[in-house]
Amino acid sequence: MNIQHYVGKGRRTVIASTLLGLGILLSSTSDAADKLVLQTTWFAQAEQGGYYQALAQGIYKKYGLDVDIKIGGPQVNNMTLLLSKRADIIINYDLQVLKGIESNFPIKAVAAPFQFDPQGVLTHSDVKSLADLKGKTILVSTSGQASWWPWLKGKYKLDAAQARPYTFNMQPFLAGKNVVQQAYATSEVFQAKKAEPSSNFFLFADAGYPAYGGILVTRNDVIQNKPDVLRRFVQASMEGWKNYLADPRLGNSIIKKENPNMNDELLTFAVGQMRKLKLIDGGDAKTQGIGVMTDARWKATRDFMVNSGLLKAQTNWKAAYTTQFIKASK
Repeated sequence: MNIQHYVGKGRRTVIASTLLGLGILLSSTSDAADKLVLQTTWFAQAEQGGYYQALAQGIYKKYGLDVDIKIGGPQVNNMTLLLSKRADIIINYDLQVLKGIESNFPIKAVAAPFQFDPQGVLTHSDVKSLADLKGKTILVSTSGQASWWPWLKGKYKLDAAQARPYTFNMQPFLAGKNVVQQAYATSEVFQAKKAEPSSNFFLFADAGYPAYGGILVTRNDVIQNKPDVLRRFVQASMEGWKNYLADPRLGNSIIKKENPNMNDELLTFAVGQMRKLKLIDGGDAKTQGIGVMTDARWKATRDFMVNSGLLKAQTNWKAAYTTQFIKASK
């Protein structure tokens, strides 16, 4: 065999090695996890447990995702962060999304992990149902004035003068026997039961309040440019929620690290409330899977908002959501 054969063979080997190396580089690039920023509404807590569970268990990684969960808080406007492209997905509420559509925001909801809003009211033991609220002083936050209060007032024929500002301080409720206050099933109820075991909590959803709880919302350009990434994110997140309800310890370990105010007792109570009230796996999710959204529920929320003067009747409410990703995730 002559020298040219060896030279030719050497060239072929170099070329083959170069191509192989390039192939590995391209393969590693294509296999790199897709990055997404998820912006929450509040400090780390059980109400975001499914996402932290997906992170802790490596579920996002399994689906080829690198998800950065950004913590919210009282000074964080996650809708602004979404619109300014500082977040890819946010946890938000269907009422706010519908208002956004009214203002031509390029957004859509893609899944509803909370089938029911955890919102309700705390009362003293003399109140046996929501029908007993007439004559009571009802503490309502600014956001409540633009969401559940018009529904509650209209359904039970309450007087607008009954409403007083809620400052997220429970002392007025505990000190006033004629006072009722708004509350989340998973948080304020825990504090109330410790201070006043005979207090009652009434979940608005049990009386027909149509709104979903925390839903996942993204921009239209993300839907258009990254449909497969969104599909995998929704699927991984719903798997995270399923596993969190089954055994929340891994998710809770991150929550406690991110929010030192969270302890095992409060987290255990919150998860217990989610299970008891079927906030995640009840309603349509019982038969159609966690995260499902339906036209009927969105229309019911739209109708309530229009009838309460919270939304213009001509708003294209069907533009507020898409079920393509939650269907695909099943």
